[in-house]
Amino acid sequence: MKIHFSGANGEVTGSCHLLDTGKMKILIDCGMFQGGDFNEGLNHDVFPFDPKEIDVVLVTHAHLDHIGRIPKLVKEGYGGKIYAIKGTKDLMPLIWYDAYNIMAYDNRKFGYPVLYDEIDVAESQALCQGLNYHEEIDLGNGVKAIWKDAGHIFGSAFIEISVDGKKIAFSGDIGNRNVPILKDTENLSPDVDYVVCESTYGNRIHEGVEVRKSIISDLIINGVKRGGTIMVPAFSLERTQEFLYELNEFSEYDHNLPNVPIFLDSPLAIDATKVYKRYPEYYDEEAQRLHLEGDDFLDFPQLQVAYSKRDSQKINNIPGPKIVIAGAGMMNGGRILHHALRYLSDPNSTLIIVGYQAYGTLGRKIYEGQKHVQVMGESVEVRCTIKAIGALSAHGDQTKLLNWLDTANTKKLKHKLKKVFCVHGEEDALTVFSNKIKSDLKVETYIPKYNEVVEI
Repeated sequence: MKIHFSGANGEVTGSCHLLDTGKMKILIDCGMFQGGDFNEGLNHDVFPFDPKEIDVVLVTHAHLDHIGRIPKLVKEGYGGKIYAIKGTKDLMPLIWYDAYNIMAYDNRKFGYPVLYDEIDVAESQALCQGLNYHEEIDLGNGVKAIWKDAGHIFGSAFIEISVDGKKIAFSGDIGNRNVPILKDTENLSPDVDYVVCESTYGNRIHEGVEVRKSIISDLIINGVKRGGTIMVPAFSLERTQEFLYELNEFSEYDHNLPNVPIFLDSPLAIDATKVYKRYPEYYDEEAQRLHLEGDDFLDFPQLQVAYSKRDSQKINNIPGPKIVIAGAGMMNGGRILHHALRYLSDPNSTLIIVGYQAYGTLGRKIYEGQKHVQVMGESVEVRCTIKAIGALSAHGDQTKLLNWLDTANTKKLKHKLKKVFCVHGEEDALTVFSNKIKSDLKVETYIPKYNEVVEI
């Protein structure tokens, strides 16, 4: 049995792993590579496998860097089933159509190539099959798979695959601690032999939840006092909803949200929020309580949604102070760029970074302190206040990841993980996390390279 590592190796985007059992070829995720441009050059490379030979696709969650190349896979000949949790199944076409719209815009404006079209998206959607958590499916040829809650984004899961007496877990992305709305990450099964594990923050410890709330509140209060625009480049899945949840608490319970207009400037986030309301069974205890009491915790009086392009443009006419939440989270596309072009150079404005910024993206350049950046072809001086909040990340930190791995390392059943493959991280995070697993859990690790095939 072999694992072909076909993405997210030495980097944090492009997740794609091929499990070849000898009788079946199972693809786990097929994500888009993300960098300086929305549609990175790597996305157009030939797949390191033949899409026509894949038997089945299993999806962990709906983030673009885990599903963004599935329509390309279908375009190039894949015609089998695509399995995902029901909430993820509903979110995936939203992500694909949004990605297509951004690519089409970039093609018209800058001549950039388009990876796939709307027909490819529709065909991909038709292949999708929705599952419940803990619903084990028989893939045939002695292979079974089960999805468990990863606590990362709505409908996210890690997948455990059983074949030939071995159990391999693919983490997808593991969620942060004490996040709003979502349930906590479930434990790994105690008989897992191998784990392909994300390592995004394998070298970092996030702030605690109370620190997070304090930082957000202080940033908003101080930003409003300065009179500028508070920009939040947020991933349309989870980061946006979590931020709205926090603002709702400030508004309705803490009563310390300044009375300024707040704009959700993201059609994708607006559509995704509707999916959230479709599956209250995914909510954690507190969110379920609010839901049952009739509290729409993703809405509050100051919130205004800007769905159309015209609605988005109207935001420019509203004087500060104001808060604008817009995609994309890494600032490599989407409506946030229009606000960045207008307000990055304003010393009274604020940029709050609430998610991981991949190497080469505009968000990463600003996070690392560059004082002059290119936005939509124009040079812009960065003079606004910049603040990153690690505790608002969708990814678990080093402690969370280690604790999760340790749930499969129980001595009671005399079972021990054989090996952890560290993926979905930059070089330093991968190295630090790999060494930490060895020292703390006494488990063997390996950091696969892109396109490497490993036998297990």
